[in-house]
Amino acid sequence: MSLLKNEPVEKLRKQIIKSVMDVLMLAELRNGAMSGYDAISFIHEKFGVLVSSGTVYSHLYALERDGLVKGDWETKKRVYDITEKGEKALETVAKANMELLNTLKHVLTP
Repeated sequence: MSLLKNEPVEKLRKQIIKSVMDVLMLAELRNGAMSGYDAISFIHEKFGVLVSSGTVYSHLYALERDGLVKGDWETKKRVYDITEKGEKALETVAKANMELLNTLKHVLTP
């Protein structure tokens, strides 16, 4: 059995994906604007994790409140773009990536 198919590992993987959803959406927004529905589809297609519309929209609203994304109404849907502040936040996260991985490794190593 593959380690990733192990139920506790899969549950943890899904929790990790959901906990970094803001970063995932910001990174995807670098490729162009997207709606909440697009974000749900992206997370499901890319990571195999189904997230509710309520979860995605609450993250998008928080990102917008923090000035990391800007939402505009297009026809009947709200479409989000990454802001300059969002780009800078993403760069900061990318630089901290190795430190975060080392912390996780330290926590998991007996």
